[in-house]
Amino acid sequence: MNHREQILARLRNRLGRTDDNAGPGRAAIAHYLAARATGPRQQQCVDLQARFCRRAQALATTVTEVASQQEVTLAVARYLLAEALPLQAVCWPALAGLDWQAQGLTVTARPAQASDLVGITGCFAALAETGTLLLCSGVASPAATSLLPETHIAVLPASRIVADMEAAWDLLRAELDEPHKLPRAVNFVSGPSRTADIEQTIVLGAHGPYRVHVIVVCDH
Repeated sequence: MNHREQILARLRNRLGRTDDNAGPGRAAIAHYLAARATGPRQQQCVDLQARFCRRAQALATTVTEVASQQEVTLAVARYLLAEALPLQAVCWPALAGLDWQAQGLTVTARPAQASDLVGITGCFAALAETGTLLLCSGVASPAATSLLPETHIAVLPASRIVADMEAAWDLLRAELDEPHKLPRAVNFVSGPSRTADIEQTIVLGAHGPYRVHVIVVCDH
């Protein structure tokens, strides 16, 4: 039993949660979530991909659209060269199988360390309303890869773009609402990190990546 399981086991014990009463408890939670009222929502957008790209760019995120997963490595190489950035990066395990070497890139599948300048991740979903990325942490999707490097490159399938925050949470609950699937953390990324603490002047890269670049894969 790891530390996380030990903590959860203590919580279950204090709450009196057992295998016998866990089922009704989960059912009550599901009923509450299904019956909850949502606040006002904007009118649904027909072209979610186009709206996401516009909103992301308004947040200082740069965006490239490609036709297939096979074009991702070329798009990454072109971006790094255009920005005069290193041709080395770390990536999530799911992206390790792409032919990075064919584009002259050295990409290693592991969590980012302090010395890594470029991190390449996937993306659970994205919000068209705000141009925001939704990333779920886990063994196969370490949060450090998007948080530590100065440059964060996210590979986003167009089919994972949803209308708004409510739709994103609905998708997460539908796909990950099981104990062995729940992420440790859910991170919303709305462009490069920034602060205006000093004289109300926006400064990028204050507590995270200076750059966020999204490669939208038009998979539908």
